[in-house]
Amino acid sequence: MGVRLALAGGLALLLAAVAVTLSGSPARVLSTNSIAPSDEVAMLHGGATVCQPERALPRGTSAVRVTLESVIGPRLLVSASSGARVLASGARGSGWTGADVTVPLRYDAPSAADATLCVTLGEDRETILMLGETSRPAIAASDGGETLQGRMRVEYLAPGPHTWWSQALPIARRLGLGRAPSGTWVAGLILALMAAVAALAAWLALVELEARRRVPRAALLCALVGCLNAVAWSILSPPFQVPDEPAHFAYVQQLAQAHSLPYNPGGEAGQYSVEEQTTLDDLDHSDVQFMPSAKTISTRAQQRRLERDLARPLPRRGSGYAGTATNEPPLYYAFEAIPYALASSGSLLDRLALMRLFSCVFGGLTALFAFMFVRETLPGVRWAWTVAGLAVALAPLLAFISGGVSPDGLLFAVSAALFYQLARAFRRGLTPALAAAICAVTVLGVLTKLNFLGLVPGVLVGLLVTLRRAPPGSRRVLYRAAGAALAVAAGALLVGVSVGPLSGGASTGYISALAAKLTSGGSVLDELSYTWQFYLPPLPGMTAYFPGIFTTRQLWFDGLVGLYGWADTAFPVWVYNVALIPGTLIGALWLRAMVAGRAALRRRMSELLVYATMSAGLLVVVGVTSYDNDVISNGGAFWEPRYLLPLLPLAAAALALAARGIGRRFGPALGAAIVVLVLGHDIFSQLLVVARYYG
Repeated sequence: MGVRLALAGGLALLLAAVAVTLSGSPARVLSTNSIAPSDEVAMLHGGATVCQPERALPRGTSAVRVTLESVIGPRLLVSASSGARVLASGARGSGWTGADVTVPLRYDAPSAADATLCVTLGEDRETILMLGETSRPAIAASDGGETLQGRMRVEYLAPGPHTWWSQALPIARRLGLGRAPSGTWVAGLILALMAAVAALAAWLALVELEARRRVPRAALLCALVGCLNAVAWSILSPPFQVPDEPAHFAYVQQLAQAHSLPYNPGGEAGQYSVEEQTTLDDLDHSDVQFMPSAKTISTRAQQRRLERDLARPLPRRGSGYAGTATNEPPLYYAFEAIPYALASSGSLLDRLALMRLFSCVFGGLTALFAFMFVRETLPGVRWAWTVAGLAVALAPLLAFISGGVSPDGLLFAVSAALFYQLARAFRRGLTPALAAAICAVTVLGVLTKLNFLGLVPGVLVGLLVTLRRAPPGSRRVLYRAAGAALAVAAGALLVGVSVGPLSGGASTGYISALAAKLTSGGSVLDELSYTWQFYLPPLPGMTAYFPGIFTTRQLWFDGLVGLYGWADTAFPVWVYNVALIPGTLIGALWLRAMVAGRAALRRRMSELLVYATMSAGLLVVVGVTSYDNDVISNGGAFWEPRYLLPLLPLAAAALALAARGIGRRFGPALGAAIVVLVLGHDIFSQLLVVARYYG
């Protein structure tokens, strides 16, 4: 009864929340100051204040949107004043990203005929770009009295007169543009897919958590939910609006068309194929990317131009350049060359759509292996396996990335398989076949993405521990099997060092590229200090690399709650604050379960050490890579919450333990509530993306 009540009550609340949300009004632009965000007006630093005269605030203005570009933006204070009288003011917390930022306003006095708008930046180490037009009169001034050559773009926002319900048909029409196949029916397909996902997840949770009968293929059904969820996201996300998707597509195109690996030709010679670049231009990609206020193409004229260009026999071979993907390992791209070839007679968007669908399979595999990992680590609590599997299958960030062309999708699946194989070795003992499987999965990971190398030290520790636990009579066979498998893994590393030069291009091997990043300058202590602060608050005596930013909360927690597109599509600030409530409750229940099971934890300390080593290794690789890009190259912090998703099996186990932490009687009901919570997270994340690109 508790499971049924949790599911029914949770789904009813979810439907009510969706209905209330869609009954609200989307923000509309009341007016602008007629400045285009076409130029870099100024490069600002933390503590600077920029003021410029504006016309009177439009009646009903509830927020202003200013064009400032940042990777990790500082706290912003905005005020509109007339002489010494403040008319309106507002603040936006730090941690925003993109090329524009919206700041809510509250009124302190009636509006005046003229106003001066001032923007003050909080403490920050990063350089902030102010965008506008340099051809306009130099009337903006910084707090130091410096005259700036140009003006910043400002938009004045207010709630629109119509609800989201009334905008459903225009949004559906826009959603059907700029993709293949196109049409308003695309919106209906997404709704049907998500209805199937919700129904299948609710049914599976009900049957498994009630424990009256079992579903023999629950793991496969979790994989199916994960795959269908990723398919819905692959259709919902506009083409090339998944991080680095243009570069990943170019890599596959280079493999399929030139039958060689991409390389960096140097200078200005690096460019995508004419076909891809023309498609990006027709989709207004550069205008939409990083600009949360910009929307996808919205007219039939734009769609006809796109279709006309897609039908032309444009060259499919570029210069060999694949952008940020150039030095990545080739395995994922070799897989994606299969759907690319199958759709080779179609347009570029046909090939992209099929490649995305192929990548969705990896989202399902990630959910499958997460289920099996929790089955090995919590063998006595069957209902917890389904909670873990469904939580991963419904995770919106996993579905978003797996629904695009990105090697991260394969990385998540391979990492989950690796965690499962290690858990199996700890529970059932290491066998020659299992040792070979662990090393084979490791080789696949090394050939998938550079970040996987952070997991390798933990894998070696896991093999050593499980080898020592093996019966003395079987150790010799195990040593031989593990040695042979490790030799293959070493061969993969050697290929990684030499693959770039062998491709005939100017790039280094992908392992060499990572090694260059990890040793590219700066002291080891500086790297360790930066990496610590990348995830946790600084310790006394540390140089502050992220002043004004609580990285644990604002980068990683908020990012995992919701950050899509090119890390430029975020929820309103209040959503992240509300998310702290269930996050804190789940964390407290997880801690309670860990304390209650401390005796079992002591017996499994070596296994926990392996998982901790894998986690720490991944975090260090990501942190040091960010240090190279941020401190050494001055390119900004190299962060995105997707970099943590190789650890999804551990998060799934933590959710299962949290459900157990409330006690045996209420555990299944709480597990059902967690499934509904993640489903709601998924649905509202999709609504966020709809509002961002099509609203």
